[in-house]
Amino acid sequence: MDTSTPPDPTGKATAGFVLGILGLLFWLIPLFGLPVTIVGIVLSAQGLKSTRRPLAIAGLTLSIIGLALTCINGAIGAFLALTGRHPIVNRLFHR
Repeated sequence: MDTSTPPDPTGKATAGFVLGILGLLFWLIPLFGLPVTIVGIVLSAQGLKSTRRPLAIAGLTLSIIGLALTCINGAIGAFLALTGRHPIVNRLFHR
């Protein structure tokens, strides 16, 4: 009976890694960064069970960093908007 780790035929580890890289780019816009990093975390976690485990670990790490940056950026943006110091919100609503 073969108990070795199965290969990654669905490409979840690779997809998680790619989404982790994209999450590091999309954190600047939290509306895009949040779903990309969450899906990256899920796919990387599922890819940990394949033969591409190192790639899945890298994807998981990048996605977690991207998620943290996205949340921090979103919180800062919300704070600035609520206190009236956000330049884009001021331009749109306070003419």
